[in-house]
Amino acid sequence: MKIAGYDLYPILTSHFKLDGGAMFGIIPKTLWERKMPSDGLNRIQMVTRSLLLVSKDKRILIDTGNGDKWQEKFKKIYEIDTKSVGLESSLSEAGFTPEDITDVICTHLHFDHIGGNTKIEDGKIVPSFPIAKYWMSQVNWKIANLPSEKDQGSFMQDDWAVLAENDMINFVSGTSQFLPDIDVIISNGHTPGMMLPVISDNSNTLVYGADLIPTSAHIPLPWVMAYDVQPTVTIEEKKQFYNDAVDNNWMLFFEHEPDIVACTIQYDGKHYKKKNIIKI
Repeated sequence: MKIAGYDLYPILTSHFKLDGGAMFGIIPKTLWERKMPSDGLNRIQMVTRSLLLVSKDKRILIDTGNGDKWQEKFKKIYEIDTKSVGLESSLSEAGFTPEDITDVICTHLHFDHIGGNTKIEDGKIVPSFPIAKYWMSQVNWKIANLPSEKDQGSFMQDDWAVLAENDMINFVSGTSQFLPDIDVIISNGHTPGMMLPVISDNSNTLVYGADLIPTSAHIPLPWVMAYDVQPTVTIEEKKQFYNDAVDNNWMLFFEHEPDIVACTIQYDGKHYKKKNIIKI
């Protein structure tokens, strides 16, 4: 698929699992498990899926997944698998290397979105993309470096400290366009300052859903995560997003959906649902 001069490549970076109750908040298990079955530990199967945008001058990666810096204890808790699929191997399948990446957009600084920003090489943590500029929300940066007790387990400084030391971080404030033909929607319900990249031209618009709508099961308005710091704000943000998405036939790209990469949204007068599944 090509939009606004960019060739689009979905980049699958890991399989992992999170607690189903945490992923669906107040929604009863009897309902959410019909859409996403859980294992014996109440965990649902998820993926981390980045999006690579390639133009004549740019090779932009949106989010980098869990990465592979994990201790065995946490690999087991989250059942993180970066061997059957991985960031570098998926880039290679698309015909690119980490050295090709010019820019990395970090939607927000939770570990399952930017863990692949850095890697361990010869016992040291180093940038995964040596020539890239890493774009981060200034608001979310402040939250990540002074997290609340609720959020501190979601932020890991090993994912960005070496980038700051090497002056590779570029801070974004507001919605001003910072890369060619890429706009952003700012979302604050999941975590303050989360950026949703929007790639658009006269024919098509695709929005990278990040954790506003992490899977197709989260399309219904009240289906929001217990991880969200302001779930009622998330619902209002989803309403606004759907107004635009339905009216303009936007494509929604799923970062954590195992089976569906993207879809359009429809409204039947009562509920929002997926419309057409999009292959990218």
